Amino acid sequence: MANAFVAVLVLAICHSTAQGVASATSHGITAPAVMPGTAAREFLDAHNQARAEVRVGTLKWSEQLANATSRLARYQRNKMGCQIANLTGDKYGANQFWGGAARTPRMVVASWVKEKSYYDYASNSCAPNYKCGLYTQVVWKNSSELGCAQATCKDRMTFTICFYNPPGNYEGERPY
Repeated sequence: MANAFVAVLVLAICHSTAQGVASATSHGITAPAVMPGTAAREFLDAHNQARAEVRVGTLKWSEQLANATSRLARYQRNKMGCQIANLTGDKYGANQFWGGAARTPRMVVASWVKEKSYYDYASNSCAPNYKCGLYTQVVWKNSSELGCAQATCKDRMTFTICFYNPPGNYEGERPY
């Protein structure tokens, strides 16, 4: 991506066909181009790798969820200065990331999965002073669909959001 403009990656895959990454500028969004091996595939593969490690079924890409995350990422970038979104009460499970420039989808998911080292399955709890909710959402057994989007902010920081359907992370329930 060029440093001269802000771009949002709109990710969409339908019926196992990768549809490319559409970039959005302040002038609008371009139509997606069909490109196998897109960022959408990278999000999906990274999630499914973490899920396979705990023997949880794979996620499928959802164009509906990808479109919803894309709208939210654009809103957060354009109206909220790429601040972390308030997702309380949303109908989907969600993870978000805000961090250094040029974070690939695989890098973002890996940052969520790092929380696994603090999660204790036997007690279904997280180590004191740590959080595990990002990890447990990635591997939530009942989630079957995934959609993600990224926005690059003016300061070249990356804002990423993923939605999961059905949602997970219910207090007292085990993720797998």
